[in-house]
Amino acid sequence: MSLAEWHRIPTWGKSSIPITPLRRLCVASLGLNLDEQKAVDRFRKAVAEPSMTKLVILDFWAEWCGPCKALTPVLEKVAAEYADKGVLLAKVNVDEDQFIAAQFQVRSIPTVYAMFQGRPVADLTNARTESQLKQYLDQLLAQLPVEAGDAPAQDVTPLLAMGEEVLAAGDAERAISVFAQIIDIAPDNAPAHAGLIRALLAAGHKDEAAAALAELDPKIAEDHAVAQARAALALAEDAPEEGELAGLRAAAEADADDMDAALAYANGLYAAGDRDAAAALLLKMVAKDRTWNEGAARTRLLQIFEAIGLEDPWVAATRRKLSTVLFG
Repeated sequence: MSLAEWHRIPTWGKSSIPITPLRRLCVASLGLNLDEQKAVDRFRKAVAEPSMTKLVILDFWAEWCGPCKALTPVLEKVAAEYADKGVLLAKVNVDEDQFIAAQFQVRSIPTVYAMFQGRPVADLTNARTESQLKQYLDQLLAQLPVEAGDAPAQDVTPLLAMGEEVLAAGDAERAISVFAQIIDIAPDNAPAHAGLIRALLAAGHKDEAAAALAELDPKIAEDHAVAQARAALALAEDAPEEGELAGLRAAAEADADDMDAALAYANGLYAAGDRDAAAALLLKMVAKDRTWNEGAARTRLLQIFEAIGLEDPWVAATRRKLSTVLFG
């Protein structure tokens, strides 16, 4: 099929799709400021160049857009399934790339276009389910000279960041879904597996988290990100049952020399979300007897550090306190 022929292919969806030729967007840089030039360059690398031979699903989204985040797993899953047919997914954050969004006359999000050779050939915005999206793609692939074959590996970094943000916001179930989708796209991505394990733990699915860790490929299991998840699982294994914190506190306060009771109470404090109090108690135990139970209090502190992340400011500050206790 010639270029002139596919330009006559009917588009689906909205009645008017902005015709934004690649040449106009990527070459006409006169008069653009530095940020706009950078935006054009990002668009050229992520969308324009791949669209010369591939069918690019172009998704306009934003962090604050709930429907966008709901649509992301659908787009990611279908794009991964159609990768060998020459389909790619590219995402444009409308807050970060306002210039590009303006060129496409984006007025609401999510807005999703199919791009081929620098031109929108279909509006996919209304395709909110897998079956709808696949139907559109099948029609396009039947009419466009898309070059099939393995697509380049997708950059899942933005999705990993999204999963971590969702998990930090307390929506563990949704974080599970995000990390699971990343694993579908990049099965060897260790941070995605680690994120899934931590999300399962946060959602209260301790057995599922343990199973996910046990089933990891040995190479992935050795990754530092998985070590963090493993530490979080170890802490969860020793966490007391809900409602036991008051009893643990009473036992610890009843006998100041009962180190077992103190450790159990520290575990309870951490499980309840009070890491400051847990760390203070563990530091007190280390200062009192650092060798007790083969250094159990110090070991538990190190597990907490690993579970939270060694780069975390709180961890750095608490590690300094531990160093002061150990070395004066």
